[in-house]
Amino acid sequence: QAQVVQSGGGLVQPGGSLRLSCTASGFSLDYYSIGWFRQAPGKDHEGVLCISKSDDSTYYRESVEGRFTMTRDNAKNTVYLQMNSLEPEDTAVYYCVAIPPLLTSQQLCARAPLHLGHWGQGTLVTVSS
Repeated sequence: QAQVVQSGGGLVQPGGSLRLSCTASGFSLDYYSIGWFRQAPGKDHEGVLCISKSDDSTYYRESVEGRFTMTRDNAKNTVYLQMNSLEPEDTAVYYCVAIPPLLTSQQLCARAPLHLGHWGQGTLVTVSS
């Protein structure tokens, strides 16, 4: 069974850091594009950081560029979202999704593919004093 399991969320003060993990089983993340999305209460999913395997492109949401980065550990079949200098506006449930490399990173981040690919269960990030 192909699935993605997330961890790493929690409560952090403004200016703090968190690292979210997204671990796949049943398939290899190395062959998939990766999207990180977040959903604040009452709002739609919004693309945060997406990397396309098709053209090796990276798209950052402007508000997180310079603060968020993604890394891969192929040996662990895991991708990480490192979040630094967190702000209250970053509070949301964060999701990762792995999809076949058919879209550019900008296309992937523009619209959450809710019925495509392999989604993690989400993890809550709360940035508050």
